[in-house]
Amino acid sequence: MISEPNWGPDGLVPVVVRDEADGRVLMVAYADAEALAATEATALLHFHSRSRGTLWRKGETSGNTLHVVDLALDCDGDAILATVRPAGPACHRGTRSCFDPEDTEDSEAAQAAQDAEAAAQPALPPPTEGATASQGFAWLEPLWQTIEDRRDRRPTGSYTVSLIDGGVDAVGRKVTEEATEVLIAAKDDAAAEAAGADRTPTRAALAGEAADLIYHALVLLAERGVPPAAPLEVLRSRHAG
Repeated sequence: MISEPNWGPDGLVPVVVRDEADGRVLMVAYADAEALAATEATALLHFHSRSRGTLWRKGETSGNTLHVVDLALDCDGDAILATVRPAGPACHRGTRSCFDPEDTEDSEAAQAAQDAEAAAQPALPPPTEGATASQGFAWLEPLWQTIEDRRDRRPTGSYTVSLIDGGVDAVGRKVTEEATEVLIAAKDDAAAEAAGADRTPTRAALAGEAADLIYHALVLLAERGVPPAAPLEVLRSRHAG
């Protein structure tokens, strides 16, 4: 939790969002007191939409949430630096950052990974009416590439590197912790559903904890030198059986 910002005349403060993995600036938006409170309560980044005049959770429609690792005020207290773990592209155009042109190498790499994954999958029948929309799993390819890069290059200050350097026990403990937090978040959401309460915060919390679990499971695979393709092949063979 951070100290009370020096809100502007409109009750807002700018929020600069950067990726925890490498410090890349992803976007800039605005928060008011309600958005800051929602962010601190759920660990998912919320903003104030100036165009709609309402609270806005990043990823509430796209699923590309921003899980907050740290919030910090600048020296004057009139801007917030949010360090996050993104669950997908930060920009509505599908690029990693709002400061990337649409034809950046990141975008091309993500598309190439998506094309490669699609080519590797068995042919599926066309979707029927009411079929579930794509869940964007192809984005896990760039995430895995980032984790591999951190493991191989060992950049200073990287959270991923600190986990891998701790060995299998350090990463394994985090996987266990995150799995427990997923269960707690799911039970909180179930309780909210049973009580007929607003499930927006509990669903957001569950999504955030599940994102942490997936990330740490991938880091554990990287530490052991096991590619994610291995468990995916197990799932594929089980499904085929």
